[in-house]
Amino acid sequence: MSWDRQITIKTAQEIAIMRQAGWINAQALAAARAAAHVGASTADLNAAAEEVLRKHGVYSPFKNYPGPYPYPASTTISINDELVHGIPNPRRKLREGDIVSVDCGTVFEGFVADSAISFGVGQVSEAARRLLEVTEQALAAGVAQMKAGNRIGDVSAAIQQVAEGAGYYVTREYTGHGVGRAMHEGPQVPNYGVAGRGMLLRVGMTIALEPMVLVGTARTRVMPDQWTVCSADGSLTAHFEHSVAVTENGPLVLTLLEDPSQPGRK
Repeated sequence: MSWDRQITIKTAQEIAIMRQAGWINAQALAAARAAAHVGASTADLNAAAEEVLRKHGVYSPFKNYPGPYPYPASTTISINDELVHGIPNPRRKLREGDIVSVDCGTVFEGFVADSAISFGVGQVSEAARRLLEVTEQALAAGVAQMKAGNRIGDVSAAIQQVAEGAGYYVTREYTGHGVGRAMHEGPQVPNYGVAGRGMLLRVGMTIALEPMVLVGTARTRVMPDQWTVCSADGSLTAHFEHSVAVTENGPLVLTLLEDPSQPGRK
């Protein structure tokens, strides 16, 4: 992928726009999850998310994103051992007990929101349930470190501590990233690191944190479609992501489902 490493500091007004983009993105993910049932195809989930984007008159920066060939969908949908970048397919049907990871982006008034969720289809195994829980906890731990004066290493180490403390692995090849007018800006934020090291976090930085957690190995492989990334040993994976702003009042998650225009919202 081609990454723009420029770091841009956002104004309060720009962060408000990104919060609106994030709300739409959260709705798209919720629609994809609602469409997920035994027998549904991954293309059905993508279509449900795209319907939300159309309703709001926005689009996903994922579609036609450059790579081995232009990415063909508005979401990436990955199942079980597929960690990220799975291509929606009308022939790929969901089965009872699957772990499904859906990643989506939204461009609203020139700014990007990027987030992802993982969830089970029907009744899932205890191993799958625990993986989902720990991965979401790892994201929350990273978000909590998104404070002015902290460093990238504080965020990365917090994610790593939760995931590896539970006996899992985090990928070394794929990372979180800055987000703003471009989907991929600087800085790069690995899911592993050393607290107190790395770039200083400043008010106005906006970063997509995305723990990618694997049960059996940190190693991955790319499938013949040249996009889908799987665990190297075929073990289960999970992926959660939020776009987060560093503010004077601490971390602000930009990709929540709550409508930011409602009274009482910060």
